Amino acid sequence: MSTTTIQIRKKGTITLPIKFRRKYNLDEGNVLHLTDLGQGDFVLSPRLSHVDELADEIAYRLRDKGETLESMLRTLREVREEYAAEHA
Repeated sequence: MSTTTIQIRKKGTITLPIKFRRKYNLDEGNVLHLTDLGQGDFVLSPRLSHVDELADEIAYRLRDKGETLESMLRTLREVREEYAAEHA
């Protein structure tokens, strides 16, 4: 993995170093995707992240089975309580 420092210029413009533009075949007009990781960290990518696609697919499959986030969290709490009781 390599890192480099870039500067934000007037109107928020940044320049990607030539080594990255060449490496990933990026030209003027290409669309990049910015993924906010929180706490000031983000990823700039020349393609969409598959994480969002996978998360959506998981959500659809769970919804098809009648599962919700609340039901999964409830089950997780129950399993943790059982585990804690068995290992106390």
